[in-house]
Amino acid sequence: MTKKILFSFLLLITICANSNAQVYKNSALYKTILSKDSLLFNVGFNTCDIKQFEILLSDNLKFYHDRDGISDKTKFLYDLKNGLCKSPETRQVKRILVKESTEIFPLYRNGVLYGAVHNGEHLFYEERESQPGIAKFSNVWQLENGEWKLTTSFSFDHQPYDNNKTENPIFDTDIEIEKWLKQNKIPTMGLGIIENGVVTQVKVFGEITKGVTAPYNTVFNVASLTKPVTAIVALKLVSLSKWNLDEPVYKYWTDPDIANDPRNKKLTTRLILSHQTGFPNWRWMNDDKKLHFQFDPGTKYQYSGEGMEYLRKVLEKKFHKSLQKLANELIFQPLKMTDTRYVWDKNVDVSRLAIGYDKDGKPYETVKNNKPNAADDLLTTIEDYGKFLVSVLNSDGLTDKVFEEMTSNQVPSSKGKHFGLGFEIYDLDNEAYALSHGGSDNGVQTLVFLLPKTKQGIIIFTNSDTGASVFESLLKHYLGTNGQKIVDIETK
Repeated sequence: MTKKILFSFLLLITICANSNAQVYKNSALYKTILSKDSLLFNVGFNTCDIKQFEILLSDNLKFYHDRDGISDKTKFLYDLKNGLCKSPETRQVKRILVKESTEIFPLYRNGVLYGAVHNGEHLFYEERESQPGIAKFSNVWQLENGEWKLTTSFSFDHQPYDNNKTENPIFDTDIEIEKWLKQNKIPTMGLGIIENGVVTQVKVFGEITKGVTAPYNTVFNVASLTKPVTAIVALKLVSLSKWNLDEPVYKYWTDPDIANDPRNKKLTTRLILSHQTGFPNWRWMNDDKKLHFQFDPGTKYQYSGEGMEYLRKVLEKKFHKSLQKLANELIFQPLKMTDTRYVWDKNVDVSRLAIGYDKDGKPYETVKNNKPNAADDLLTTIEDYGKFLVSVLNSDGLTDKVFEEMTSNQVPSSKGKHFGLGFEIYDLDNEAYALSHGGSDNGVQTLVFLLPKTKQGIIIFTNSDTGASVFESLLKHYLGTNGQKIVDIETK
């Protein structure tokens, strides 16, 4: 180690020694720094997204490497572009944080937080199935004009990793997770974690096609996770006083199949969003392929995609806009959900699309809707859907009254649960509750949970008929006690 590196490293140690004790794992600072680390490496380094480095690196960056010397921001980006990322489509190098090694120390000036030191270890894989190397690191993050920037970084003590020294839990290494997915015959899985009302983790595991790593912004068909988006479109219109939850919708449109049935005049947005329409899931399930009431609206729960499609046609008739355009205006554009759409169009990046597979690994035909389906086939990414769920947690664009209606028990569903408006509600005791929805189609198994009281959430997208096999382990690991309660409700 050169004298300059040694001096800087000793200075860093002195800073840590004179700063406050390391922060707790559930603190906002800890989660913020881990989120920045994830963006820097899981998004930036592992996928060669140079823009993430340009955003997160300070213009005054100093990077010290025990083998490659000292770099400033310009040299670091040049070496990255012309070295490891020269051929991103074939590169195999991957960095994984050893989570249990993480230490984060706050830095204060005159009692005001201005930065943090992140110490830890990380693994580097040169090939997907190779033995990794391990190194220590110390990163200094500072607030520059209100934004967290990496200003100083040390990477040192590089050596081969002895996998026999410790047994890492499955969720502490991405490589182990990918092996687990292979065992469950899941080609691609997207995972998003929300903590304190912020998306702190966006990861995609597996391959997009044979031999090609799935990018962090893989596009998934999320099946019935379309329904919560449609529900929020309607609830935002209610919050804007442009729509009424309890107004009969026949005033704007009536399906010809039920025009002569007086029960059509009982249908309201509230009954549709809580699945109390009396419709089957889909009309094509009936012998005559036509829509019929199976019971009086508002008398009990029955899950129905037809109900959501009914609402789409009513809204489009009333506002003279497609559901796609309404969602663009109310949700997708304000939240910058640039990879989310109801319809298949020229903007779909097929190179990032996770096609669906059956349990034997055979691909299904890709659904390409030329008009919105309010209940099914939304295309989105973990990052985009995470933005959407955070906005739901924060009640963005919803009045307090509408949010209360959405999260209130509207009708009993199953296993002691209830349906609210757009989401199913799990009672977790002590006034805690979870909002949930899932999606299931050929080659699609998806699931989300939100915990409004603690501002937590989890997003799971998979592209296989076998995808649901990993849900239980993920819920228990990432949601802890509440995850176990959810599993207990579903398995009782």
